[in-house]
Amino acid sequence: MIEARHLRVLRAVSRSGSFSAAARELGCTQPAVSQQMKALEQSAGTPLLIRAGREMRLTEAGEALTRHAAGILAGLTAAEEEVAAIAGLRAGRVRMVSFPSGSSTIVPAAVAEMRTAHPGTQVSLEEAEPPQSVEMVRGGDCEVALAFRYLDVPAEPAETEWGDLVVRPLLTDRLVGLVPTGHRLARAAAERGPVEIAQLADEQWIAGCPRCRRHLVEVCEDAGFTPRIDFATDDYPAVAGLVGAGLGVAMLPELALQSVRPKGIAVVETAPAVRREVVALTLPDLEHVPAVNAMLTHLETAAARALAAL
Repeated sequence: MIEARHLRVLRAVSRSGSFSAAARELGCTQPAVSQQMKALEQSAGTPLLIRAGREMRLTEAGEALTRHAAGILAGLTAAEEEVAAIAGLRAGRVRMVSFPSGSSTIVPAAVAEMRTAHPGTQVSLEEAEPPQSVEMVRGGDCEVALAFRYLDVPAEPAETEWGDLVVRPLLTDRLVGLVPTGHRLARAAAERGPVEIAQLADEQWIAGCPRCRRHLVEVCEDAGFTPRIDFATDDYPAVAGLVGAGLGVAMLPELALQSVRPKGIAVVETAPAVRREVVALTLPDLEHVPAVNAMLTHLETAAARALAAL
């Protein structure tokens, strides 16, 4: 196998015309240059140099290898510099995937801080709900995924598989009920506190993503009824709009309400309390990539501020 260090010695001998001059150029001893040239000729399987008086002259094979060595060493230098830039956060990329309420609250602040601290690092964002986002991490389609799980129900198979990933907890938020401002339970909540979920048994419901919808059904069935779901949308402003128009009731995470300006709705606490955990996920090997590690740190900082605002 031809090694880069041997090619550097060959180029030095070619330029200087002797082992001793090449040794001075490379900052090593003449015997070291001689040994490396012997090793290179053994790898090549043919003589590369011939002695002509006091000078060394390249054979035809030596000339061919020297000609290629320039491009090989230039490419290697470029690769080393690029890797050093990535390691030093002067370059690199982080592809993120997030669910909508994370994209509108935690992600913007984290990405802005990342760009300020490391302007050479490229950050991109795509939206996907878990478990799709989790599989995107495993499949190499992104480096970081924001995901969530509900804490009041048993872990689902996709969530139990988080064991092969690095999990950075970001925050825990609770789900709250949304009802029209004139709703009877809006007044009751203002006067008496949390509303029992069972009191919403006869309402028309507005549900979210498939996982959120499934969780809503489980919560309601635990309270003794099956919800009548008339509308389903992943768009949180649309949920708020439908509730505000008097078309039903809903449950949303408090984090989602940070990016929604609800009109005509009242937010009520529900009992029993329903909570979800928001996390950032990556692969174990990726956690040690400087750009990915920095992005995870900025996500933690942004999530702490978002939690304080809840």
